[in-house]
Amino acid sequence: MFGSIGMPELIIILVIALIIFGPRKLPELGRSLGRSIGEFKRASNELRSTLEEEIRIEDQRDQRTAARAEQDAAMAAGAASPAATPPPAAPAPPEGDTVNRTTGTGPVA
Repeated sequence: MFGSIGMPELIIILVIALIIFGPRKLPELGRSLGRSIGEFKRASNELRSTLEEEIRIEDQRDQRTAARAEQDAAMAAGAASPAATPPPAAPAPPEGDTVNRTTGTGPVA
């Protein structure tokens, strides 16, 4: 709709502003306009950083929930499979017999 503002257009706008507001009021208006733009930039940066932080926290929650769901599923699958049960303990050797240190069972020959 509007093209970029070139130098002739900018000069016309400044002359009209000078005529309307006068030379004494124009610097004050420029300062207040600059402050307003600065405050707007600060507020928009703060809003952006707050939104990014909230998104990061939500992503971390989702990752934790997914990890817990995987752990729960693995535990449920492990409890249902017979391979997940520990093997029975080996019987202890009779007293007085020496245990073979390489195999851990039976008397030494």
